[in-house]
Parts: sequence; C-alpha cells; structure tokens
Amino acid sequence: MDLFTQDQHTENPLADRMRPTSFGEVMGQEHLTGPEGLLSRMVAHKKFQPFILWGPPGTGKTTVAQIVASLAGFEFFYFSAVMSSMKEVKQIMQRAQKIKEISGKPTIVFIDEIHRFNKAQQDAFLPYVEHGHILLIGATTENPSFEVRGALLSRLQVFTLEPLHKEHIIKVLERAIAKDKWIQDQNTLISQDVIRLIAEKNPGDARSALTLLESAINFSTGSELLVEDVLAVMQKPDMYYDKDGEEHYNIISALHKSMRNSDTQAALYWLARMLEAGEDPLFVARRMIRFASEDIGMADPNALVFANAVKETVHFIGMPEGKLALAQLAVYLSNAPKSNSIYKAYGKIQKDISEGHVYPVPMHIRNAPTNLMKDLGYGKGYTYAHDTNEKIADMDCLPKELKNKVYFEPTEEGLEKRIKQQMSVWKEKRNKNQF
Repeated sequence: MDLFTQDQHTENPLADRMRPTSFGEVMGQEHLTGPEGLLSRMVAHKKFQPFILWGPPGTGKTTVAQIVASLAGFEFFYFSAVMSSMKEVKQIMQRAQKIKEISGKPTIVFIDEIHRFNKAQQDAFLPYVEHGHILLIGATTENPSFEVRGALLSRLQVFTLEPLHKEHIIKVLERAIAKDKWIQDQNTLISQDVIRLIAEKNPGDARSALTLLESAINFSTGSELLVEDVLAVMQKPDMYYDKDGEEHYNIISALHKSMRNSDTQAALYWLARMLEAGEDPLFVARRMIRFASEDIGMADPNALVFANAVKETVHFIGMPEGKLALAQLAVYLSNAPKSNSIYKAYGKIQKDISEGHVYPVPMHIRNAPTNLMKDLGYGKGYTYAHDTNEKIADMDCLPKELKNKVYFEPTEEGLEKRIKQQMSVWKEKRNKNQF
C-alpha cells in the first residue's frame, strides 16, 4: 500500500487533509526537521539510515516518515503492526530484495506502532535491514528500549519527537482554518478564544486538536463556533497513560520522587494522573508501601503501618472511594521524615554477600537442641541478655571476619534520632565492657 496515492478529498479527516508535506510545515520538531535538523541533514546528504521515531501521539511521526520517503524517492510500503500479518511482511521483504537487486535502491518500509509487532515479526526484518534491502522506519509511542528487540534496535537510530506546546497547536489550528476548503465553505466564525480552548484541551497532540475542531464545527448550528460547542463534543481528555507502557513507569517514578522530595502537591497530581487513567489502585498502594520502607524507614515506622492500612482499605471498599485513602497516604508519606538508612544498610549487606563474605554462624549463638550439638560446642559461651543488669551481653553476634562492621547508620530524622542515640548507648557499654 503506497501512502502517497491516496486522494486528498474532503471526505478524509481534517487531520489527514492538513498533514504537512514538507519539513518546513512540521511543528515543534526543529531538532529533526529544521534546517540543521538530523533528518534534514540525512535527506540533504542522501545518507539514509534506518531509524525509529519515538514520541507521544499527534506529534508527527507518520508525517515525518512520509516526508522522508517522498524526498528520498524510494518505493514506500506501509505496515500497521495492529493490522499486518506475518505473510504480508514476508511478501514485502521478498519484493524489496528483488527491487534492490534490480535497481540498487532500498525500499522504505514504514511500520506504524512497531512496538506491537511480536518477536517473530520483528526478527523477520533483521536480515533485510542488515543487507540494506529495506530502509526501515518505525514509529512508536513506547520506549524502544523496552518494546523493540535488542537485535533490531541495535541496527536503528532512535529519533525522539517532543510533545507539542500549546503555541504549536494554535498554529496548526490557525493553518487549518486559513487553508482548509471545507472549513472555509462552512463560513463559521472561529474566535481566538475557541482556538486557545481547543489547544488547551489537547495538550501536545495536533491530531486530536484538529479532530476536535472538525467535530465542533459539525456540531455547531450557528454562524459562530462557541466555547459551548467545543465543550459539548469534547470527550474525556487523553491521559497519555498506558498501563503497560513507558508512561506507566514515568508517572509512578514521578509519584515516588515527588513524595521523596516532600512535594505534596506534585505527589497528589501524579497519583491522580494514574488513578484517573484507570491504573490498578493496588499497584499504586504496593509502590507506596515500598516507599514507606525505602524512603522513610525507621524515621517513621508508622508510615509502613499506615500504608498497609490504606492498601487494605482500597481492597475492601474498592474504587472510586479508595482514591481518597490513597490521596491521604500520599500526603502522609510526602510529609513524613525521610531516611533511606534501611535501604542503604540492606544494600551494603547484599554487596558483602555477593562478594563472598559468607561465614558460619558463631558457635556461641548457635542453637543446641541435642546433646551432640552441645558436645560440639554449639551455644558455648552464650549469655542470655535478659539475665544481665544492662540487658546486653558481652559477646559479638557477627562472624569474627565482620567484627565492627557497620551496616545501619541512622540519621537525625524522626524516630531514627532516638534509635541513633540508643545505638550509641549500647556501643559505649560494649566498649567499656560494663556488664
């Protein structure tokens, strides 16, 4: 299927009719399509390499691929990872090989939503990319590092498309209003306030903005497109959130780091972004439980208790009521004293174990349930701490190879300040041998 043989008649959606046909018309991607952009230079020097376009919806991935193909002058084939079959892939690869043998030119193969191709489908492209039979251009909204096979990804450059700013969306809308024949035929007055509203309701996504403009004009019955007309046809805004994709990890990371930085407002915002997009609330609760140990720890042990209580609350009452409990927890965790001393202590121990510091349990703290074990010295020299006046025995409990090793170093935050003081008391008593 050749994308450039489609008739651009008015039955096509407005977003398709207004698709840029040159790099100069592409908005917001100057680092790629500007005069000194990476793709502009690639085309100018005729040094074409396979690449992936990675960016949010509506930023121009398909458009950029089409422009590169038209400027290159190579035969072009389009695949949709959602619709295309393995049989189609093999047919096009075989055809591309013949074209290269006859003309010496590669075939441009554009794969929309390449992250949806399975392992076998992605692997099928490898030899043809390797031998230069095809110039593969992929488009994806997902992080290629997660979704594209390593063997294929290593042969591709990754070009990142940036989310469009509101000003970019406004220019796209103004261009459509000024140039699209169908809009002009409607003879509908469209104010700057309406244009700005549409841009604000479709952050970063030119395609959605154009679709909303077209729908609003169709819905309007008067000579002027009103704000009320736009609001009437608006659907719930796209949350730009995929529970299995990169934004899933980006936003949970944003929540975690906002709470770590004691930024209550940001923590609530990122929490709501996930919940309103339909994220599993128990997944969020589990991550907040982890935060209670990793970033608060002994500075406020009640944080872990509270986090588990919220998890049980969410499980018991469900959604949407559970949202408030999670919000309550986000506020608590954001404002709790912070310490990663437990996290660091455990990391030190993991490192020691991985480096081979694995030693037998000292004989004096081994249990001796049988006479044989007692005869072998199990438990010999053990002192029951409760039997001492100071409630601390004159013995080391670490292996002798790790004597005086320090793993847990409490901070001055919250309860850890008291724990630090108590640990100093125990240490002083050991050093003075006061038993």
